[in-house]
Amino acid sequence: MTLRRTLSTVGVAALLGAALVGSPAAASFAVGTGGDAVACVDPAALGAAKARPGATAKHDPNELTATEVAKREKDLADRTRLNNKLSGAPSALAATVTIEVVVHVISEDGTRANGSIPDSMITNQISILNTSYAGGFGGANTGFQFHLQSIDRQIAPAWYPIVDGSTAEKQMKAALRTGTKATLNIYTGLLSNNLLGWATFPKTTLDTYDGVVILAESLPGGTASPYNLGDTATHEIGHWLNLYHTFQGGCNGGGDQVADTPAEKSAAFGCPANRDTCPSKAGLDPIHNYMDYTDDSCMYEFTAGQVARMSAAWTAYRA
Repeated sequence: MTLRRTLSTVGVAALLGAALVGSPAAASFAVGTGGDAVACVDPAALGAAKARPGATAKHDPNELTATEVAKREKDLADRTRLNNKLSGAPSALAATVTIEVVVHVISEDGTRANGSIPDSMITNQISILNTSYAGGFGGANTGFQFHLQSIDRQIAPAWYPIVDGSTAEKQMKAALRTGTKATLNIYTGLLSNNLLGWATFPKTTLDTYDGVVILAESLPGGTASPYNLGDTATHEIGHWLNLYHTFQGGCNGGGDQVADTPAEKSAAFGCPANRDTCPSKAGLDPIHNYMDYTDDSCMYEFTAGQVARMSAAWTAYRA
């Protein structure tokens, strides 16, 4: 199961505009018009063409079905009970868990225009992750920190762009993924179908598909404005640590399975004020949460409930 975040029309236009004026960082960007990924749509903004260009409005693959959620939640509960039984008490997470990170930079030809971002963007991304996950921008301290173990650079036209769910993506990860279940492997490059990124949920058995894929130009200092402050990685790693979108399940049921994130009917884009898509439920939409779809400048928080969920999943699957 993978989670995906897409560029809005605004983000696509920004990249294309940069290419048209000769920005080497965006020269290879092209608008995808088909494929297996479908639009992340804000129903309230369909008239403003908020959907990914060329996509059709149908089921958003970023949202799990109720059956899929129930299966995942049962597995997490079963594993947590088993761990508690074996240890004799609920397992406590260390005050700080440091996650080793391996970044695989995928490039078509070794140039910035075709994926080869500089080391400085990667180190800045790690800094943003550490501040975000420590609650430094205003949210809860998650207890997770990140250490850049290595940068792996690959000039690989056969893997570029990275196409979501493709045989080439699976071959790339099988060849490159390193470390244990606790090692975060991040793959950067130009992505298919205007996607900003995707990630895998944790699971019991490690396979080489495990990891996070992000648009190279979404890293701090990239050209994917308004998604170039580093929060695509923050968002996708949230999925890797077992968080759902804040709009998972809409206004009904258990939503994202976190009690302190208000219910939200659909993904939010931009930074809308006083948005309340579930007026019968308490609280305004959590547009500042890293697990929504708002602009990077609008995101700044994880909640205490999300911290508890990430901690439980880490103990169950990755510790």
